[in-house]
Amino acid sequence: MTKQVFFCVILVALTYINVNAQADKNSKLFIELEKQDSSFFERGFNQCDMVFLNNHITDDLKFYHDQSGIQDREAFLENTKKYICSNSERKPIRKVDKTSLEVFPLYNNGRLYGAIQKGIHHFYLRENGKEDVWTSTAKFTHVWVLENGVWKLSEVLSYDHKDPVVENSQNEIEKLLKENKVPSLGIGIVENGKLTKVEVYGTLDQQKTAPYNTIFKVASLTKPICALVTLKLIDKGLLDLDEPLYKYWIDPDIINDKQYKKLTPKLILTHQSGFPNWRYMTESNKLAFEFEPGTKYQYSGEGFEYLRKAIEKKLDKSIEELANELVFKPIEMSDTHFWWDSKMDETRYALNFKENGEKLATVKYYEANAAANLLTTVEDYGRFLEYVINGAGLSEMLYEKMKEAQVKLKEDDFFGLGWEILTDFSNDEFALLHTGKDPGVSTLAIWFPKSKNGYLIFLNGDNVNNIYEELLTKRLYLGNELWDKR
Repeated sequence: MTKQVFFCVILVALTYINVNAQADKNSKLFIELEKQDSSFFERGFNQCDMVFLNNHITDDLKFYHDQSGIQDREAFLENTKKYICSNSERKPIRKVDKTSLEVFPLYNNGRLYGAIQKGIHHFYLRENGKEDVWTSTAKFTHVWVLENGVWKLSEVLSYDHKDPVVENSQNEIEKLLKENKVPSLGIGIVENGKLTKVEVYGTLDQQKTAPYNTIFKVASLTKPICALVTLKLIDKGLLDLDEPLYKYWIDPDIINDKQYKKLTPKLILTHQSGFPNWRYMTESNKLAFEFEPGTKYQYSGEGFEYLRKAIEKKLDKSIEELANELVFKPIEMSDTHFWWDSKMDETRYALNFKENGEKLATVKYYEANAAANLLTTVEDYGRFLEYVINGAGLSEMLYEKMKEAQVKLKEDDFFGLGWEILTDFSNDEFALLHTGKDPGVSTLAIWFPKSKNGYLIFLNGDNVNNIYEELLTKRLYLGNELWDKR
């Protein structure tokens, strides 16, 4: 039997295959193949990274196209260079309809050796200085095989090419992003304690399609990470919630103000340190207490940085080491960085934009900050949210304390250990949330302990109100009530 005939037999069999053979959209295989599709075509087709393309196709690749015939590996690479990548000012761009994806695992004697992936993709014409023009839509079927642990494309069918179809939900969102001059949006959905959706829309920089694993700067969503690291240390007996921190660290600016003796992890996690948000925002440009610690709430990044320095001094470990050991490695957050380290893939970074759509200069940081500047993907932070919703590996007593209101901000609004707490939702729900805001950055993470639902919103622009309103009031769990509480 020839390879072509064998492949056709596989396709025919798919028509009759039992539904149970299809990979669940929450499964590791489905998510892995969705990510692989996004990376492969964004880098290889859209960005013309020929080295990446060459390394992620098999030696015996076959490409079947209903309009241009059959191509082997050599012809596929040659035609990609000639017809896709020869003109950097005017080129085709491919985007997948994420809602259309289906994955069917392939086994041999119980061992997974590959997968068939089906879906719909759209093609656009991109010209410098112009909006992408939608040119066609087609169906595709891919056969992926595992070679030494690396997914490679072995067979490709692109067929049923048609003119652009009526706008779907994905296109409506991308239209909304363009109207508000925000290039990209990342959404992560947790339902009943399980990360069920990771979706990324738009572009990295108003040109390059934002891939599934786009890296976003998430600003103050750094704080919940560092709050959990602190709680993990407390749970292990390496730190105490009410332990005085001056034994390990005293900031030189407050050395003569004995109020530093009152600072504890609890007061800092609940933003009762007495510090301003950032010292550089004050007239003196020095750290100083603005009220007695523990007497009221005032949001403070300085407080989290103070806690970081004390913990690092006590344990002789950096926050990066502690976070990696206690959070990142256990839940496989392999694409999260405190700063622009050597593993940070800049080609996937969502650049940041002003309200008027003007690009901001990218500021790179080269040391960790416990309160800001985290770089992460929707999938990674979605795993973190899923982990927290399911107890975060903490003792039951400490986990319950994390969810308790520690200080009142206003009616139905409190702050707990690292999270803001909103009450009085319908269905007896309450929510824990955190936001992030920097120039060109707007982010939200929220979870509902009763239903174990939650979601993330990552945006790389400033003009975000209309986008939040659309997402919260029409698409996300209890989002209309959250929008009314803003």
